[in-house]
Amino acid sequence: MGRGAAVGLDSWFDSLNLTLQVSFIDVLLSGDNAVMIALACRTLPPLQMRRAMLIGAGVAIALRIVLTTIVAMLLSMPYLKLMGGAALVVIALRLIHEEGQQVLPQENPEPRHGSLWSAIGTILVADIVMSVDNVLGLAAVTQGNIRFLVLGVLVSVPLLMYGSLFVCGLLQRHPVLIQAGGALLGWVAGGIAVADPVIADWVRLQAPALAVMVPVLVTVFVLLEGRIMREARATAVTYGNVSEK
Repeated sequence: MGRGAAVGLDSWFDSLNLTLQVSFIDVLLSGDNAVMIALACRTLPPLQMRRAMLIGAGVAIALRIVLTTIVAMLLSMPYLKLMGGAALVVIALRLIHEEGQQVLPQENPEPRHGSLWSAIGTILVADIVMSVDNVLGLAAVTQGNIRFLVLGVLVSVPLLMYGSLFVCGLLQRHPVLIQAGGALLGWVAGGIAVADPVIADWVRLQAPALAVMVPVLVTVFVLLEGRIMREARATAVTYGNVSEK
């Protein structure tokens, strides 16, 4: 084998190695994203569920590539993570509230199906908010090499899709896990908010315990508020049924 061929082979292996690194990191950091996608799609009919996962994950991956290329500018913007954390709390409460709608007793129960585009919208917003760690990891590995970023992320898409389908099956068989999924989103939201540049340095130097306390408190808030919302809806439905009789 000539020297040129050897150099070419080494370059090919280096490219493959970097692509696999990007894919591995993206999948490793996308566990909470898979849970979020499953939560958003669990009420859809099977065909629409796969369609929502495909469209939502595909567009979210494209946005992740764009975000990674401008990561420094985005992450330095004040209040961005605080707003993202608040958005994620709203999404978590909505998903838990929808779970309550699924289990309410009705005289003529019919399967409730969510909206395809509503699920896709939830996937996109939550994935953007939750992908900060993905963006940081991918930016560090690729060092601005867009080609390997695109290849690695594309390889990770099928793994994210199948992971979301698996989690969605678990949620449909065991609805109690939806509460755990909402708690996870609350934890992630708290962690994102406390890392905002406006307060991150103060927290690190003056109150490092907040890095744990805030995610815990946000998680508790999501679970308690979700329970209050479900009970309020159950009371309203019961009162409505009694009034009709």
